[in-house]
Amino acid sequence: MKILALDLGKYKTVGCAYESESGAHQFQRTFTAPADLERLVQEIKPDRVVIEVCSIAGWVCDLMGRLGVEVQVANPSDEAWRWRKVKQKDDRRDALKAARLSAVNQVREVYIPQITVRQLRALIAYRRHLVGRRTKIKNHIRDLLVREGQILARGSSCWTKLGQALLSSMARPLAEVGVAELWRGELWEELQQLQMVQVRIASVEEKLNAIGEADKRVQLLRTIPGVGPRLAEAIVALLDQPRRFRKANQVSGYVGMVPKAFDSGESERRGHITRQGSGLVRSLLVEVAWAGLRHNAWMRQTYQRLSGGGKKARKKIAIVAVGRKLLVRCWAMLRDNCAWDWQPQIT
Repeated sequence: MKILALDLGKYKTVGCAYESESGAHQFQRTFTAPADLERLVQEIKPDRVVIEVCSIAGWVCDLMGRLGVEVQVANPSDEAWRWRKVKQKDDRRDALKAARLSAVNQVREVYIPQITVRQLRALIAYRRHLVGRRTKIKNHIRDLLVREGQILARGSSCWTKLGQALLSSMARPLAEVGVAELWRGELWEELQQLQMVQVRIASVEEKLNAIGEADKRVQLLRTIPGVGPRLAEAIVALLDQPRRFRKANQVSGYVGMVPKAFDSGESERRGHITRQGSGLVRSLLVEVAWAGLRHNAWMRQTYQRLSGGGKKARKKIAIVAVGRKLLVRCWAMLRDNCAWDWQPQIT
């Protein structure tokens, strides 16, 4: 079998053409562009192409699919992939290692969805980025006013229309303030940025809402009390094809909500969750789990059982476990195409 391993760079790519029977190999360098990669594949005519998962892995997979070439997308965080005690490491060695691992079927592959799903994932992540930017602006405004002896009210009350009107009354355009009141100009700039980010968030959410309303899977998950459009669309985009997971532990591990295992000799213990996979989905699951204690009887009952009646030392452990169980239930609902159905246990 002839394997072409590509070490993809931002501008240039190193390819290693590897013969699995003899181990013979040769290197070629090309530009990281669709036309150049297509030319390289047509020249080498490989039976398989191997790449590492990265931001450009999607269109590279699409290209290989159009060319009719098998493609493996490797997970570089896998144990077999990691470099330990290596004195020399470069693009050629990376490509050669990928080819050798593929030749002995030791590549842990990553699932690459279709372009529509990738675009949806990107838009969901972009919204999260905008929300983070908004939070940073608000925190900076608070710090700015504390510096000037102006203490804002706690919580969200200072970001209501009345609260923002109060902030606007203290702000002035930079061109209109003197040196002694430059903080007012800085506040004015931050309020302008805050307004623009809020408009962008509203625009993105409007598009996501339209996509979600047209997606039966999103509407299915929204039958769960306490689950809103943001979590529903994120789970649908992440799982994509639920039947590719055979059991619940695979789903939990895919999002990094299973505990680390430490087994040595006769000792066996469990650590913190692995935190692999989508941090965005993990955080949304935990947020919804906290809110679900008020809106969802199943979450409330599960939390009470796992926390031992609400013990303080087990609160965080229990809420993460509720989020994990919620994810598994969402997966089962998507797999079986069934709405939320839970009856409280009467004791």
